[in-house]
Amino acid sequence: MPRRERNKFVKRGEIIEILIEDYAFGGKGIGRVRNEHGEFVVFIPNTLPGQFVKAQVKKSSKKYAECKLIDVLKSSEDEVPVPYQEIPGAPYIQLPIEKQHQYKYESTMSLFKRIGKVTNIEDVFDEFVTSPNVFHYRNKMEYGFSAIGYDKNLKTDVDEFTLGFKRRGVWWMGENLDKDSGLFDAQFEDNLIKIRKYCQDTGLNPWHGPKREGFFRYFVVRKSYKTNELLFNLVTTSGDLPKFNLNTFASFLKDIFGERLAGLLHTINDEVGDRTIATSGSIDLVYGKDKIVEELLGLNFEISMKSFFQTNPKSAEKLYTKVIDYALENKEAIDNTVVMDLFCGTGTIGQILASKSTNTKIIGVDIVASAIEDAKKNAKRNSIEGLEFYAADVGKFLTEHAEYKNKIRTIILDPARAGIAPKTLKKIIHLNADRMVYVSCNPATQARDTELLNEAGYTIKKISLVDQFPHTAHIETVVLFEK
Repeated sequence: MPRRERNKFVKRGEIIEILIEDYAFGGKGIGRVRNEHGEFVVFIPNTLPGQFVKAQVKKSSKKYAECKLIDVLKSSEDEVPVPYQEIPGAPYIQLPIEKQHQYKYESTMSLFKRIGKVTNIEDVFDEFVTSPNVFHYRNKMEYGFSAIGYDKNLKTDVDEFTLGFKRRGVWWMGENLDKDSGLFDAQFEDNLIKIRKYCQDTGLNPWHGPKREGFFRYFVVRKSYKTNELLFNLVTTSGDLPKFNLNTFASFLKDIFGERLAGLLHTINDEVGDRTIATSGSIDLVYGKDKIVEELLGLNFEISMKSFFQTNPKSAEKLYTKVIDYALENKEAIDNTVVMDLFCGTGTIGQILASKSTNTKIIGVDIVASAIEDAKKNAKRNSIEGLEFYAADVGKFLTEHAEYKNKIRTIILDPARAGIAPKTLKKIIHLNADRMVYVSCNPATQARDTELLNEAGYTIKKISLVDQFPHTAHIETVVLFEK
């Protein structure tokens, strides 16, 4: 068996310091290692051109290497100071928003050319839709407890009670959030330090990842922009529960947040896996109510701790408006017809479309049964008729309902990050619809699906980019395909 040739530039596990020279889709900075053997490309996520960084090589092939960011040693000249605490979830917060938009636009366009084989993508580009709130735009955050923290001065891990976010790239180490991160509610995050002290003063232990033990695990918060209320969920293990008074904790939160406190839930999670809501275990209401109400484009949606709901509701309104604009571009093609809303989640798009069209029957399908239950309740609450929701795998549903072939003029697609499985996409194409409005939170998989849709006779008529998550690499796309 031939010996594998050793990489002449970098080896797996090696720590390198490198200048970032370029930007690739998905927030990957591009650095280049140069030596007597030539030039070699390394990709480092969450980095920007102009930064000088320290990174560890995770994968190495003949053509390139994938690295993990350890530290930014020198900022880019494009970056500007901001008054927020730096967190891993906002790697580009110091980059002016216009520059962020430029990187997102250029990298997404190149993706459709390279993967989707759409050479004229700039010609069909419609709009870059910006987030109405650049800061404090999120309506949900999860803060983790940890028994292992990080000392920024000593640059090492220390035993301490932390409440905040994981240190970038380290699953077992937490970093305290001491003030507003610029992403979530400022009043709440400025008070998180008090919540940490309250929990620490009980003498009960935070979760120790490597030992898989401890009492405090997570503190999850949902916010309604409609009512300005906050809904809390404290996640703990069950062992020391008799030593912790949940009602006293609720009163403590009430003293800080007053009328903003909608409710406090308590979740028991005794599983060793790193997830907020356990598959077993319980969730109980301690104080107040277990749901908050949010409004999108005039419709009201009840949101529980487990509900899926758009994280940036103000930007989601703009996203849905764009989807509806594309779907209703030729209104005669919608009225008095059947529209299929696949991967519909809680049915938001279908409800908005039904409220703006005449005698249109909308069929929503999603594999998540709880999301479909929420969709039915929300449609009833908003008194919208003409909607049918099915909890089913999209591929299986289309196989079992062959009667819809040639009956559907418009299809709306909003799949998860993995995109649409090729078998399912072929079944969707088989429906023979005139147009498809394809929403994606991962343009890389959408660009891949575009090639198959092109082969089936669908071409891109319009594409818009929607910035749902400022200061991150994420971008959403809305594409109108027509036969």
